[in-house]
Amino acid sequence: MHKRKKKRWLPAAVLGGTLAAGAFAFLPSLAQAQNDAPTPSLQAEFTAAAKEFHVPLPVLLGVARQESGWQQHSGYSQTGGWGLMNLTDVTPKMVSGGAAGAAGRSDLASFADHPELHTLRAAAELTGLPADKLRHRSADNIRGGAALLASYQKQLTGGTSDDPSQWTAAVARYSRLTDKKAATSYVTSVFSAIKSGARRQSNGGAVTMQAVPSAKPVTRQFTKLRLTDAPTPPTECPATLTCTFVPAAAANGQVSDRPANGVKITQIVLHTTEGSYENAIKTFQTAGGASAQYVMRASDGEVTQMVPNKDVAFGDGNYDSNLHAIQIEHEGFSAHGADWYTPVVYEKTAELVKWLAAKYDIPLDRRHILGHDNITGPSDDTLAGMHWDPGNSWDWTRFMRLIGAPIDEGARGVGPVGSAVTITPGFDENRQTYTVCPADDPSGKVKECGPQSGPSSALFVRSAPADDAPLLLDPVVHAGKDAKAGTDGVADWSTTVQAGQQFVVAGQQGDWTAIWFDGQKGWIHNPGGRNTTPATDVRIVKPAGTGAAHVYGTAYPEESEYPADVKPSKQTPLTAEKYGIRAGQAYVTSGEPEAASDFSPSNGTVVHGAKRYYTVQFNHRYVLVNAAEVTAAKPSGH
Repeated sequence: MHKRKKKRWLPAAVLGGTLAAGAFAFLPSLAQAQNDAPTPSLQAEFTAAAKEFHVPLPVLLGVARQESGWQQHSGYSQTGGWGLMNLTDVTPKMVSGGAAGAAGRSDLASFADHPELHTLRAAAELTGLPADKLRHRSADNIRGGAALLASYQKQLTGGTSDDPSQWTAAVARYSRLTDKKAATSYVTSVFSAIKSGARRQSNGGAVTMQAVPSAKPVTRQFTKLRLTDAPTPPTECPATLTCTFVPAAAANGQVSDRPANGVKITQIVLHTTEGSYENAIKTFQTAGGASAQYVMRASDGEVTQMVPNKDVAFGDGNYDSNLHAIQIEHEGFSAHGADWYTPVVYEKTAELVKWLAAKYDIPLDRRHILGHDNITGPSDDTLAGMHWDPGNSWDWTRFMRLIGAPIDEGARGVGPVGSAVTITPGFDENRQTYTVCPADDPSGKVKECGPQSGPSSALFVRSAPADDAPLLLDPVVHAGKDAKAGTDGVADWSTTVQAGQQFVVAGQQGDWTAIWFDGQKGWIHNPGGRNTTPATDVRIVKPAGTGAAHVYGTAYPEESEYPADVKPSKQTPLTAEKYGIRAGQAYVTSGEPEAASDFSPSNGTVVHGAKRYYTVQFNHRYVLVNAAEVTAAKPSGH
């Protein structure tokens, strides 16, 4: 079945929404996410744990409120945490399919090798409890959090105290934040609640924190912590944007020296935060999640840069893409994109993209300016779960015009079989209906599944030239013997093409045009060619031999090309059914193929391979194709 984006628990620090899916990272399977029923007396559990570990009850309650909002949740949060105390346990397997997209990498363990990603294990050692109890039992989870706080307090001050204010440094360490400004903000929020008191009817019963009017942070305790307080680096923005710099958590990316070290920046990826601007920034500051170079506010286009462009942000679930990309997050919700993608967002994003493209020599076309929904998975088992933001409500026609690379120039129409077309349905005039469910909408606006119609950048792809023909079936997204067709779900990227994408014409019948799509022939509604424009400045990719050309989600060098002190990444093709370019099929690329490359953050080594790969529009997403396995030529007659 199609894996829709699950609605996730959020810590109080990020209530109001999470980042786009993958965004975000570290979500386990449903089988892993089962949770025992909450206890009927959550207040008693907090009280008992506070007494057992000599933690002032307001401190324990204040930290839990900041971490979880005093809400039970099933399974991991977006930062790899469990339970009301958000005890973290990020595994290499989770990193493999998370925002880092590290599937196939031999250095996979290093992505999770950060103490702040494993507080659950530390709590298990302190309490002597099995880790599973800390994951699934609220009382034990709270005990684990209390034990951690007490251990931090003893390490930092030499003993416990009945005065909440004396726990300032312990609270800051519990936040797992390494930036002084971010840790200070966290502590301020906790002590503000302690000072005023709070009450909430939780799913574990009513929870009350009595006010402690005298409580306030003891700021001198911050000197006991190794917090980063370096001068704010200069932002990398055009002069027309209002930009500030707030660093993301170090664990959510990698320090590099792009492009000076030989790692080319070749693409810009646009995202949607699935929450507020402020909460996106806080989430990126929390270790164990995703990050992006830029976050943009919807109301006025204000930008916060969080990762220097020379460094790698874990933004889109595919390490090879992250390695070569600059990531831009937009405030909003993909399910309601037309309401959130404001004129100022289009204008300011265009200014930023044009500036970045000029600086790093990035081509202004739809194989280099991408949505997160256009990024393929790095391995077979990640294909279906890749995210779908900013979705079909992002007006690609308008945006590409704003960056000076219009996709709809020239007369609309469609050429003969074997020629290429650009998808150009417009936006406002191209109204489509999608099914939207609560799982698609972290805003909570959608209460039940139902149809929503509106302007769209996309066209549906069907299995036959008829309005009632089933939508094309992607065997990866819709797996299982009972799967017969794709869906019109707003999150189902597998059944649509988007404005600016280019495909090879495979047939024509009445008002319908066939294209090679997803390893098969798909049909788009195209009366009189009104939804397409003939494409000439492209290359048509076909298998070079009689067998199928492999397609890849990553482009790493061969194992023999790595130096002895660098662990090689594994380069394997996508082997899912129909994934490949078979004899008789053809797809579109442009530009020259790029050499395989990889990066070792442990020693800063960049490895280049001899093989070269084309970026090819395969379905709604692109794939990579070894240039030696295909021919690439201009359409006949050009």
